[in-house]
Amino acid sequence: MTADRTANAEPGLSTHLEAGTTVGGPALEYRPGRGVANWDAENRDQWETVGRSIARRNLNWSIFAEFLGFVVWQLWSIVVVQLPAAGFTFSTSEIFWLISMPSLVGATLRIPYTFMVPRFGGRNWTVVSALLLLIPSIGLALCVSDPDTPFGVMLLVAGLAGFGGGNFASSMANITFFYPAREKGWALGLNAAGGNLGAAVAQLAVPVAITVLAAGTVNLPAAGLIWVPLILIAAFGAYKYMDNLSSAKGDVAGSLAALKEPHLWIMALLYIGTFGSFIGFAGVFPKLIKDYFPEFSSIGVGTVALSLAFLGPLVGSLARPYGGRTADRMGGARMTVAAFAAMALITLALIWTLPLRNFWLFLVLFLLLFTASGFGNGATYRMIPVIFATSCRAARSGASTVATQRLASSALGLISAIGAYGGFVIPQVLNASNSASGSYTPAFYGFVGAYVLMLIVCWACYIRNASRNALGQV
Repeated sequence: MTADRTANAEPGLSTHLEAGTTVGGPALEYRPGRGVANWDAENRDQWETVGRSIARRNLNWSIFAEFLGFVVWQLWSIVVVQLPAAGFTFSTSEIFWLISMPSLVGATLRIPYTFMVPRFGGRNWTVVSALLLLIPSIGLALCVSDPDTPFGVMLLVAGLAGFGGGNFASSMANITFFYPAREKGWALGLNAAGGNLGAAVAQLAVPVAITVLAAGTVNLPAAGLIWVPLILIAAFGAYKYMDNLSSAKGDVAGSLAALKEPHLWIMALLYIGTFGSFIGFAGVFPKLIKDYFPEFSSIGVGTVALSLAFLGPLVGSLARPYGGRTADRMGGARMTVAAFAAMALITLALIWTLPLRNFWLFLVLFLLLFTASGFGNGATYRMIPVIFATSCRAARSGASTVATQRLASSALGLISAIGAYGGFVIPQVLNASNSASGSYTPAFYGFVGAYVLMLIVCWACYIRNASRNALGQV
């Protein structure tokens, strides 16, 4: 038994200090299978004595497991550009399907994954969801080892990488239960940023892994196999060090109620524009570099090949927490509008400078686009709990704080799932544009139009009427 798994307070009546904060209360009760009863993150006595260290330990392993989920989710985005060198002869349309299928499956899985923590326990489900990552990782290694693998089999295995995308929802839901409201934003921000970095690490590590000691060829199976030991470590760490909270209860009713709120659908649209752009462009960036600037698709450093595509998701991931922090000071709606304006202008600059055939300008503009999308991720996500606390129909009708918090929690999970469909939409729009016109330019103009539309929606709903609905600092 570790030192932080000890009782912390004498049983007794709780005393209210401030909104949602208490002292006293029953002591923690530890059960077989690393179960914890009587958890109350809002109880200052419990939190300051043993709660904080328990929550931090669970957060650390949650970040590691979610990080690997994003790695697996994005493996195909970098592997597909190496398929021709390994003897595969898929069409451009088939390549885009391999890129987009993990996002389609991952976004869909986020909905049921949200309810897995209350059903099985946060520690138990983290073990299971980590071990599920072995299937797409080993499956990828088997598929790419034989150039005669049918496209249908490749597409199926690519879809299984969606297990990694689903991990985000269960990981965020689990960490929500561990932290008090006053620290929840920072904890969830760390959890999300740690996961998002997996996309960058996958695109950095895979080219290195498949070329090191490969004698001038590519060892594509290594793209999946190198993650197997880390996945096993994550599963073992979750089994050994994470906890199941008995207080983690499912809220199907809250999710159904949230679906009836117009604000959920408005925010889902905005999140498709921010997070959907991040994950969608992360998936297609290696392919776009390959198509526009094939000489820069792989940069040799000794016997190792590097792809600069990893820089895109890297800067987008790092920008996310700063978007949330800036939104705390200046308002999420204003920052979201600014993000969409920047994304529209940067995309236009990208279109207009493509004829120059300058790779470094192309790279800088895309990095700015990723930065703006990451900034928008943090700002948009910050808006959701504020909106549901002040402006949803339940809040306007006088619902309690507990009720609106339930709605906000459910909305966060559903919006994160819907937003992830952008990872499917962006590759498919580019694919359709290329098939119809032989160019990606019409698709980029379409993205500009979408960003302008989302900017207008955000402004009209959350800034124009701020004086009437008290949403000036959403």
